[in-house]
This record gives sequence, structure tokens and C-alpha cells, in this order.
Amino acid sequence: MSGAERAAPDVQLKTNGKPAGTYRNLIVRVAVAAVLAPIAIVIAFAGGWLWTLLATVTAIGLYYEWHGIVNEAGEKRAFAIGVVALEVIGLSLWFGWTGVVLAAVIVGPTLIFFLSNQRPWWNTSGFVYTAAALIASVLLRLDATMGFYALIFVLFVVWASDIGGYFAGRTIGGPKLWPLVSPNKTWAGAIGGVTLSVAVAFAMAKFGWGHTLPLLVLAVALSVVSQLGDLFESAVKRAFGVKDSGRMIPGHGGLLDRLDGFVAAIIFAAIIGFLRGGVDGVGRGFMVW
Repeated sequence: MSGAERAAPDVQLKTNGKPAGTYRNLIVRVAVAAVLAPIAIVIAFAGGWLWTLLATVTAIGLYYEWHGIVNEAGEKRAFAIGVVALEVIGLSLWFGWTGVVLAAVIVGPTLIFFLSNQRPWWNTSGFVYTAAALIASVLLRLDATMGFYALIFVLFVVWASDIGGYFAGRTIGGPKLWPLVSPNKTWAGAIGGVTLSVAVAFAMAKFGWGHTLPLLVLAVALSVVSQLGDLFESAVKRAFGVKDSGRMIPGHGGLLDRLDGFVAAIIFAAIIGFLRGGVDGVGRGFMVW
């Protein structure tokens, strides 16, 4: 983690009372999203090994950024073990080796904890966080009948929550949601995120993706969970004096900055789906009510 990514006074040039870089940053964010979103949708549609590969690589990227936040000096052994364990989990999920997945989930964090010279709990929690996101993402999509619909529903609702929150927060402003953790987030933004998520879910229900009322309730829950996931990541960064998790995505920061809400939402969706549909019906368990 470079020094530029550590927390520093936020100094910006202003024009007519507004940051000069605000609109430029918005254009960059929109342009990047316009490129990455269709790619994600195409790979989600393809499913299979391609989606599993994307989920695994993304999980490793998330773990890399988490590791950089909590270990300024670096923990090479712990990091290497985490990467290998995530690779094993991704490969085993694709081939259906449930026992190997369970072994990696147990052995991986255990080794990380005992081989960490500093902050073993933080290193271990980072692996658990990213491994849970990987397992949830793959299991949700592996459902042959409703996996694609469930995954796209989560993606669209989370994106809508982010977009609605961004524009409502900047346009309306008002009281802060949790200023000690995330000084830029407002209650107006939180409500705007939920509102647009509900609108997207309503549209998807009209296209026959599920019953209207359950999808609306799920949209509210996913929006709230994704916003809590965003706040959680902000709290972790603030605890270690970090402004951005990385610089991998122009206009968005790092993978953690961009996917914190999705991680929370996909884990929530997978838990609901697993409890209702079992390991082979996670998508159906989440979408069919």
C-alpha cells in the first residue's frame, strides 16, 4: 500500500464553490462502469468456468487489497497461503469437490493466523471475507435453472443502490449517515439507493423474473445490506488510516472500494438461497418465493 493511498488531508481546487475535479471524476466513473458492467453481465451469462475464474481472480484481488490495508509492512507467507487457498476453493467449486472446499476453508485461515507476525486476526478475517464472497458468487451462479437470474438481480440491485445513493447524496445532501466512519454518506443517499433498487426490482418483476412483492422486499434488503457492506469497508480503512483500498479501477479506487457492497449483498443472497434451496439450489432458493 503506497503512501499516497494512506489517509491525508483532502485538498481540492474549487470552482464556483464546487470541487474542480467533481465532474471529471464523474465522467471517469461513468466511462469505467460503461465498460466493466457489460463485461460482467456477459461473463455472468456465460457462467461455468468463466464466471468461476472471474470470481476467483476477483477474490484474490480483494484479498490483496485487504492485506495491503492491514499490513503496511507486508506478510508474504500469510498472503501466499491465502492466495493458494482461494485458488483451491475456486477450482474445487467448479469441479464439485465439496470436501476440498471445506478443507481449504478450515486449513487456509488456520495457517494464516498462526503464520502471521502481525495482526493475525485481521489477516484471517480478510481471507474469510474474500473466501465467503467467492463461494457465494459461484454457488449462486451454479444453480442451473435460476443461477443467472439470481446473480443478475443481485448485480442490478447493488448497482442501482450505488447509483441512487450517489446522486441522491450529492443532489439532496443533508444529515450524515455515519460521519465518524464515512463523512460523505448521507441519509438522503441511503434512501435514494433503496428507492432506485426497488424501482429496478419492480421492473424486473414486470419482466417475469419473479413475484413482485418478494422481489421488492429482497431489493430493500439487498440495498440495505450492500450499504452496510460499504460502511464496513470504510470502517476498516479508517481504522488503518487508509483513504482508498487501491487504484485498480479509475474513478473508483480499488476493488474493495467498488465491490464492498456487492460482497455483502452476494453473501446475504447466498445464505438465503442456501437455507431455502440447499447447496444445489441457491439461485432458486433466493429467487423463487
